[in-house]
Amino acid sequence: MFCSVLAVCSLFSVLNNPAHAADAAFTQFIASLWPEAQASGVSRATFDRETRGLEPDYKLPDLILPGRPATGAPSQAEFVQVPADYVRESSIASLAGEGQRLLQKYNAALTKIEKSSGVPATVMLAIWGRETDYGRYKLPYDLVRVLATQAYVGRRRDTYRNEFILALKILGEGVVTRKDMTSSWAGATGLTQFLPSEYYKHGVDFDGDGRIDIWHSVPDALASAAQQLVNKGWQSGVRWAYEVQAPAKVDCTVGVPEVTKPIGQWLREGFVPVRGQKLSAAEQAQPASLLQPEGIYGPAFLTTKNYFVIKEYNFSDLYVLFVGHLSDRMTSPLPFATPWSASKQLRTKDVEAMQRGLTRVGLYKDKIDGKAGMQTRAALGTYQKSAGLKVDCWPSEEVLRSIQAAR
Repeated sequence: MFCSVLAVCSLFSVLNNPAHAADAAFTQFIASLWPEAQASGVSRATFDRETRGLEPDYKLPDLILPGRPATGAPSQAEFVQVPADYVRESSIASLAGEGQRLLQKYNAALTKIEKSSGVPATVMLAIWGRETDYGRYKLPYDLVRVLATQAYVGRRRDTYRNEFILALKILGEGVVTRKDMTSSWAGATGLTQFLPSEYYKHGVDFDGDGRIDIWHSVPDALASAAQQLVNKGWQSGVRWAYEVQAPAKVDCTVGVPEVTKPIGQWLREGFVPVRGQKLSAAEQAQPASLLQPEGIYGPAFLTTKNYFVIKEYNFSDLYVLFVGHLSDRMTSPLPFATPWSASKQLRTKDVEAMQRGLTRVGLYKDKIDGKAGMQTRAALGTYQKSAGLKVDCWPSEEVLRSIQAAR
């Protein structure tokens, strides 16, 4: 069991009585992890040093606290902002300019990494730019405290339990100090934002100093980011996506990863590369899926396998659009050819209500997570067809009311 009834009661007591300076149940939980830590190679000295005086942070998002509403995760901008706000032109232009400077500064390392991995230098830099503003953004949390709290009362306790132990292992190896091991609220750390398990799976000692240091060594961090993409299936020489003009009567419900066709077939069906771009025979033979982040409004893209590889770095269409477009902008000054249209996005709880309604009528089979991704938009479009509504695959208050009224 995760914790005993006594532990839950103790947690409830602490949460509702600020006078409690220490959280006995949390301390007991952390102590119970020692056998697992020991089995993973963590020394007793490291375990005791890093857990001494450790306290949970109940202000983190994505926690489930007895006696309190679930904290949720509203702070993930890629899931609550409209595309125009997330992929903001001023931000892209500024980051692209800095990326061009860094292309020159780290040219030797980037060229070598690109040659060995097949991942373009601009993609590596774009990930670094998106994750930590090229290291200029200082991550605000203590990684050990974040992982311990998420392991204790987070929505994904078992996952974070392992991440917490691996964080202790990293500290025991002396690669980074606790002070420098800062993180996001979700436990990602380093210049290119890795979970501890990702550090061990994909980390690369590129500078050859005997340590995988993704916190201070830019070459190590970039090589590790590239290796993560390679390990998840990156295809050398393949673009992340192609912006296209969709035909007027496009069926937006086919915009899901499961529907793939050679790019040439999409072109024969009326999709046109923007700005008169000519695609080679090899490019036209590549399989691709349709992505319309704003439904039938705004830009449309034909996404390759590499699009979905980047998406495994961060499971958000807007994240991949940001990284892919930023990568392009380091070599081309052109913004998206089609402007964004949406002015507002439904709140997370409203998208969750929409997903529950679509699940109830058998049109949606994915997670109820409040994120209007490809599967949600496609299910929404299918509902619009069945209800005789305009089919635009975009979550609006009007469609939400219709789904709720259809009970």
